[in-house]
Amino acid sequence: MCGIAGFITNYSMNLSLRVPAILRSLNHRGPDDQGWLMYSHGDVCLGREWSPKNHDCEVALLHRRLSILDLSAAGWQPMGRSDRYYVVYNGEIYNFLELREELEQSGSIFHSQSDTEVLLAAYEKWGVQALSRFTGMFAFALLDTHKRTVLLARDFFGIKPLYYHASSACFAFASELNTLFKLVDTRRHVDPHNLLLYLRHGLSDQGSSTLLDGFHQLPAAHYLELSIDKPDRVKPVCYWQPELEPARIISFNDAAEQLRTAFLESIRLHLRSDVPVGTALSGGIDSSSIVACMREVAPDLDIHAFSYIADDQRLSEEKWVDIVGSATGSQVHKVGAQPFDFVRDIDVLLRTQQEPFGSTSVYAQYRVFQLAKEEGIKVMLDGQGADELLGGYRYCVSARFASLVRQGHFGEAFHLLRKASQSPNTDALWLLLYSADYLLPQSVQAPLRAMISKELTPKWVKASWFKNQGVDSRQVNYCSTPDVLRQTLLRILFATSLPHLLRYEDRNSMAFSIESRVPFLTPKLAEFMLSIPEEHIISPDGTTKAVFRQAMRGIVPDAILDRRDKIGFATPERKWLQAVDSWVQSTLESEAAASLPFLDLGCVRGEWSAVLSGRQAFDSRVWRWLNVIRWSEELQIEYGRF
Repeated sequence: MCGIAGFITNYSMNLSLRVPAILRSLNHRGPDDQGWLMYSHGDVCLGREWSPKNHDCEVALLHRRLSILDLSAAGWQPMGRSDRYYVVYNGEIYNFLELREELEQSGSIFHSQSDTEVLLAAYEKWGVQALSRFTGMFAFALLDTHKRTVLLARDFFGIKPLYYHASSACFAFASELNTLFKLVDTRRHVDPHNLLLYLRHGLSDQGSSTLLDGFHQLPAAHYLELSIDKPDRVKPVCYWQPELEPARIISFNDAAEQLRTAFLESIRLHLRSDVPVGTALSGGIDSSSIVACMREVAPDLDIHAFSYIADDQRLSEEKWVDIVGSATGSQVHKVGAQPFDFVRDIDVLLRTQQEPFGSTSVYAQYRVFQLAKEEGIKVMLDGQGADELLGGYRYCVSARFASLVRQGHFGEAFHLLRKASQSPNTDALWLLLYSADYLLPQSVQAPLRAMISKELTPKWVKASWFKNQGVDSRQVNYCSTPDVLRQTLLRILFATSLPHLLRYEDRNSMAFSIESRVPFLTPKLAEFMLSIPEEHIISPDGTTKAVFRQAMRGIVPDAILDRRDKIGFATPERKWLQAVDSWVQSTLESEAAASLPFLDLGCVRGEWSAVLSGRQAFDSRVWRWLNVIRWSEELQIEYGRF
């Protein structure tokens, strides 16, 4: 796990001050070591400590190292092979031992115990086809001095970040936007389409785009091969995409058994490390399953689990955390937070995340990683991606209802509706309204939403500004296929929910120099879950994650598997923001707020007053107002046509 950056350029850059600044900006991602490579017209220059002399440079590769596998100097980067290939790499390839054995049998020779060297050898033998052989998380840049190309690649789900900015003069890339800003001298304009998605839904990571126009991400499961001579020709290529074929014929119990075997194998691979491994534990099904499976595959492992405990009993998961800790013999470390802790840390958190986030639960996660750092843990396993893969959200029940309706199974649909509405925090009307997103086209949705005051553009948003920017506010959930649930899982895995959650995870963990691993997110598990019948995912009575609950029987305590509520690292957001009302008011009345052309501040302040008095319900829109104001001020974002 590391931080990477670099560029391809056809003009002279002043590197004497720029390179040290870039390496410093990535220090938290790799505090153990650093390295650099400069390439120009066949000559390669490598070093650890930067010398201030003016290097002639066509390609620069920069690296900060967090040592996890092969802690020796043999794992140093940029790493070369055959005097031809050089790589800077962020991530872990968990099946590197199996790949190394296969490569050795075909004649490859290795000089380290690192997965980085396996990556290079795999590319040397198989080219870009090597990507589909990896099980892991990765973002890397690989220089081929013979072809005069640089290959950028990102893992199957986009677990590890890779941003870039392209112009006719320079292609620059980095693990974080803040680092990219030091490589690219350009003004920061907002992407108005993504801004509206954030304001409406809290979504901030959309495929290849970011909230900043001109600053892109390499999409998940894509690679990009760039010519050093023509670096402005940017055409990402997809190397893996799950296909939604007709669901396989498989019994519920057989599916559970296969899922159990695959998940235990994923946990086994994700425990490979030369440093101590801990885990995040919320008390829900996903994180509890990780802890319990760690114990299953490694009976003697000293497990350190880290939990956020809310001081609001309605949100506290301490009871469930203690059940799992006791059942697995884990040492559980707990942390809480108060409103004034949040205000104290908010600017640091904003700089850490670099783009707005959906709710203050991100701060709870931040505190968990902070505690893990204090306890000396360098690798953490986390349950990110499980809800998207296993159908864990309430709206997945609505998607299953929509599938049954579209297939003409009306009796089963309304049985599902009746039974599911008996679950905590769920009602039939909510499920029906959400299912309309999947069943009704946009032309019908708009007037219906207006009737129930659920317009796609909230009243506090100046719709005219977005219209002038050419933004289409259409809804994206409508699905014309009969397998609505499986289509929904595919979309939230790659387009909506998961991308921004992975960004939160990566930035919060790396802020404390911790490698966070997500064992639910492997191609094998994704392909399996997207291939099974929908009734195995959402049961006929509306139970979410049905097949996974069955798969974990006998490993995870039944009390956990039988839970029907869902909390996670939830924070008492309303209580927090009410407690710091003076900070909220000063933010809403600031010059930064007044400079935003898309917010109706009169409406915003009126709604906050109504929330305080109890005349309006609280929801996460309040945090989105505050976050976008502070983010705009912090990064000096510009709004308007460009």
